[in-house]
Amino acid sequence: MEADDGAELCFPQFLNTSCRKSTLPGSKDVFLNTLLSSISLLTVALNLLVIISVSHFRQLHTPTNILLLSLAVSDFLVGLLLMPGEILRNITCWFLGDLMCSLYIYVGYIIPVSSVGVMVLISVDRYVAICDPLHYTTRITERRVKLCVCLCWFCSVFYSSLFVKDDLTQPGRYNSCYGECVIVVDHITDTINLVLTFIVPVSLIIVLYMRVFVVAVSQARAMRSHITAVTLQRSVTLTAKKSELKAARTLGVLVVVFLICFCPYYCVSLAGDSLLDTSPVIIGLYLYYFNSCLNPVIYAMFYPWFRKSVKLIVTLQILQPGSCEANML
Repeated sequence: MEADDGAELCFPQFLNTSCRKSTLPGSKDVFLNTLLSSISLLTVALNLLVIISVSHFRQLHTPTNILLLSLAVSDFLVGLLLMPGEILRNITCWFLGDLMCSLYIYVGYIIPVSSVGVMVLISVDRYVAICDPLHYTTRITERRVKLCVCLCWFCSVFYSSLFVKDDLTQPGRYNSCYGECVIVVDHITDTINLVLTFIVPVSLIIVLYMRVFVVAVSQARAMRSHITAVTLQRSVTLTAKKSELKAARTLGVLVVVFLICFCPYYCVSLAGDSLLDTSPVIIGLYLYYFNSCLNPVIYAMFYPWFRKSVKLIVTLQILQPGSCEANML
């Protein structure tokens, strides 16, 4: 059944209260659905490879990789839950009911907040590793990292509940028709969320990474100025400084990609209307989610252990007895 103006309804049995389906032309609708679904599947598959790699191979159970594992879990959930949910909300119709809509909104807050929190932990880890390497093994341990990751997720769950408690207690309170899942955030709340989940953590990340870069560059200059040093000492120093510069470049790539993907959504949502369903915000949101697909690609580019583990996983060699003890480094 169709509406009087020819638009197809989400729920034809509710003629007067049903929402209308997307008004995009058929070809564009199919193309957009196919594209977003493909990105969602790719995000799930790539991050699943990261999760299996770090979880299965014992040699990869390091503090840094535990943080990467937590980030991969949040990115995996983005592809598994958030991207398909956005397809239902903005391209087709929301068929899952008001309660699932509220839970989706809740999860939509938890995952990005935890992801940003883990990014901060990763920056702290790299800062200590490069700027204070002598104390790294004593300050950054697996137990402490696991505790920090658990606290990060717990704080994300608690923090997000403060923003969606009304939606959880009164599901569908802002929906105007059946087949709709609307997010409504007032300007003050949105500003507070922007400061706490973006401006503060991103500022901290940039400060730490700039410090890492400055230390690496200054040490490289010091290395070049000590021409009279012993040959062996210069060789060891050269290796260390090259490693630090490489780490600085890798972190720079991660930060730039992170900012490119995250800034548009926050900037547009802050400047836009309180109803977060305008086209610029939707575009920014998908770019925000696309970062979850790019992170494993960056790992593949800069981490040989990830490329090696993917080969072992794809060829099913991880099913062999003792494969978890394989040399990955």
